[in-house]
Amino acid sequence: MSEESSSRNGKEGQDEQAGSAAGPPFQAQRHGSSKDKDASSDDVPQISQPGLSRTARVLVLVPVILTYFLWFLDLAVVSTATPAITSEFNSIVDVGWYAWQRSPAIQYRLLTVDFRQALSFVSHQGKLTQDIRASWSDPHTNTAMQWTFLIFFFIFEVGSVLCGAAQSSAMFIVGRAVAGIGCSGISTGALTIITAILPGKAQAQVLGIAQGLGQLGLAIGPILGGAFTEYVSWRWCFYINLPVGAVVGVLLVLFRIPESEPKKPAREVLGTAVKSLDLPGFALICPAVTMLLLGLQFGGNEHPWNSSVVIGLIVGAAATFVSFLFWERRQGDEAMVPFALLTDKVIWSAAGNMAFVLASILVADFYLAIYFQAVNNDSPLMSGVHLLPTCLSLVLFTIISGVMIEKLGYYLPWTLSGSAISAIGYGLLSLLSPTTPAAKWIGYQVFYGVGSGCTAIAGYIAVQNLVPAAQIPTAMAIVIFCQGMGGTVFLIVANAVFSNSLRHLLRSQSSKIGVAPDVIVAAGARGLRQLIPGSEQLAIALQAYADSIDNVMYVGVGVACVAFAFAWGLGFKDVRREKAKSNAQTTGGVEAKEKNPEAGS
Repeated sequence: MSEESSSRNGKEGQDEQAGSAAGPPFQAQRHGSSKDKDASSDDVPQISQPGLSRTARVLVLVPVILTYFLWFLDLAVVSTATPAITSEFNSIVDVGWYAWQRSPAIQYRLLTVDFRQALSFVSHQGKLTQDIRASWSDPHTNTAMQWTFLIFFFIFEVGSVLCGAAQSSAMFIVGRAVAGIGCSGISTGALTIITAILPGKAQAQVLGIAQGLGQLGLAIGPILGGAFTEYVSWRWCFYINLPVGAVVGVLLVLFRIPESEPKKPAREVLGTAVKSLDLPGFALICPAVTMLLLGLQFGGNEHPWNSSVVIGLIVGAAATFVSFLFWERRQGDEAMVPFALLTDKVIWSAAGNMAFVLASILVADFYLAIYFQAVNNDSPLMSGVHLLPTCLSLVLFTIISGVMIEKLGYYLPWTLSGSAISAIGYGLLSLLSPTTPAAKWIGYQVFYGVGSGCTAIAGYIAVQNLVPAAQIPTAMAIVIFCQGMGGTVFLIVANAVFSNSLRHLLRSQSSKIGVAPDVIVAAGARGLRQLIPGSEQLAIALQAYADSIDNVMYVGVGVACVAFAFAWGLGFKDVRREKAKSNAQTTGGVEAKEKNPEAGS
């Protein structure tokens, strides 16, 4: 290696350190384990940044960043539209499926496919990239980033059209699943593009802006969904993605995104990608998850819990999952979920913690919207406004906790206290009734939102700082997979608790209400008052709705407590010290190579 090359790499490594240090808390530094010290001390190559003018970069980044806004908006907007959707399709028992905005299994494969090839290339050169994000192993790294991103964005738009045009609950669920596949590619593709066309310091700043816009989408989603539902149609909650998507698509087509490194021929890429996909493992985990969710959905609704259908689905899910575990163990490092990584306490603790954190957030969002519209008789728009205490406190304390973790160094106190506060907040939300005054339900939401915000990012920070650098992409993929799976499973669990509780309570009061329980359930959240005109009968039905939602909040208490338990495994570490270790190792390696440029050539 020439002296000029070594000097240039050393300078880029120092620039990367400065940029990372200035970045937001969720871009915390990574470091290698003792096993990685030798690799870390070698020269640190940087992925070359393609030549783009400042204007061209802005015009490329604007649509990419907008996808973050659409991604989070699409997740939040459906919460206040759900009661209207259930009334139109007579599908209150399908609420748990409406949040399928992401496909966890596909998300995992997009994050990990070709990861081994990327590491093999780095190892062959005898180098380790300091910013492992530059070799995130998704399809975007081995094919044209621009067109891969556009394909997944098109899939997301197709899913949005299916949701908007849905004529049945089943069609709507299919649309959500299709949109989820698109979101899986969008999330990883956006990171890949940002990393490819920007230097380190700018990456941190742009990712901060993208995350900020995402949080904005999360905050205004319920209000926007309520406004569309009330004044136009709930279908426009999904059609709105089309004009924004057109702007994104046109900008990405007009301005070419240069590749940061040469790409292999498409035929070669497809051959290695299919080989590394672990298709047998994928074919086992998908039916296992589907059978589990269907069993929970059918239990007490379409079929009794002791029916052969429900028992068969749950037992089949368990058996298939065990087969999946045996297969993954047999595959070793080639597995979809490498067992060696699962022995790392930080990884499985972060995965468990983030799974239950997202589950707690989604459960509250969906069932608070049902409470406001069904029990309090809010309009869709006002239900979105009444969810603001949750949204604003969650976003605010996500930012505050991230900044304070960056300043003080310790994330464990935030995630422990956040999980505990969330559990208390859920306990308070379980007190909701048809007569709960506004001051109380606002306070309950603030309590829960503060707790959720405090614990929203700690798992990511722990993985980025405590996991060896070479393992971070796969570790993050495991965490994101478990997070998506946790949200999906516990929405189905919450829906099972809600629908079974509602049916049971309505049956116990059916003689007083005068309307069959199945008819009330089929009417949906917004159709309740039209179905039961009498004030006394309506009051009984509303109390049954409120009590059923209270039972869902008990699920939230349990979920938050489990998140609290998993948080202990993240470790009591100071990220500032870990960052200093990483910087010292990298700087020392670069200086050594500059003094002896022939070493490692």
